[in-house]
Amino acid sequence: MTQLRTIRADWKRNWAAYLMALPVIAYYLLFHYGPMYGLQIAFKDFSIAKGIMASKWIGFDHFESFFHGIYFWRLIRNTLLLNLYELLFGFPAAIILALLLNEIRGVLFKRFVQTVSYLPHFISIVVVAGMMVDFLSRTGLINQVIGVFGIEPIDFLKEEGWFRFLYVSSGIWQGVGWGSIIYLAAMASIDPTLYEAARMDGASRWKQTLHVTLPGIAPTIVILFILNMGNLLTVGSEKVLLLYNPLTYETADVISTYVYRKGIMEASYDFTAAVGLFNSVVSFILIVSANSIIKRLSENKLW
Repeated sequence: MTQLRTIRADWKRNWAAYLMALPVIAYYLLFHYGPMYGLQIAFKDFSIAKGIMASKWIGFDHFESFFHGIYFWRLIRNTLLLNLYELLFGFPAAIILALLLNEIRGVLFKRFVQTVSYLPHFISIVVVAGMMVDFLSRTGLINQVIGVFGIEPIDFLKEEGWFRFLYVSSGIWQGVGWGSIIYLAAMASIDPTLYEAARMDGASRWKQTLHVTLPGIAPTIVILFILNMGNLLTVGSEKVLLLYNPLTYETADVISTYVYRKGIMEASYDFTAAVGLFNSVVSFILIVSANSIIKRLSENKLW
């Protein structure tokens, strides 16, 4: 009864806030939790004619088919490598850019650099992919430039060895400026007296960055790192679908594109539901494990 009275009192005090939260709650219920009902087709021989409930239960057969499939290790390898390269090169890039911007004293130049670095984030993935196709074709700008030095034209998007480099580097170009915003915001919250104390102790600009700025944004870095760890088996299918082709499947085909081909193009909804569920479970395990490890090593954690 006491808890019920507390809830009622809280509702009377904050009913406006709860009312504003209703659309967000409804969104998650309808589009995130509601579709979970359909996950059961991962364990069924799903038939559209019979529906979800009437379809035959087959247990883990789809998971076994995926694990023993000829593409399993290729999909896992490609997905992990693309994400690891993005984590290794893309994740520090935003931090480095934020640190450099934080050291710029010229306001106009700083705003110019920020604007230029932010702009690619607002370009559609389709447009970025189109630019890459045009620039990297045999008759594109890149081949024209390297042709001046006597280098033979290269079909960048048709050679599997180039795909990962192009995917990761274009992702850094498009996202580094936008990713630096949160670190700049974290830097703005650092107490200025810490820098003053460091200068009085004779600390150089580099040592101020090392001993004041980096520790100040460490919690933000840790949280974003944990969230990125949860995406190690999640590569957005849109960009890969726009850039890859059968010639580059060996290095470009990832779990999300495989799910698209099998689920949408071949209508294997039950099998791809099993693949997607496997991907989600592994991602959940990764993010929990990363949080647990970091919690043991430092005071910073996601929860």
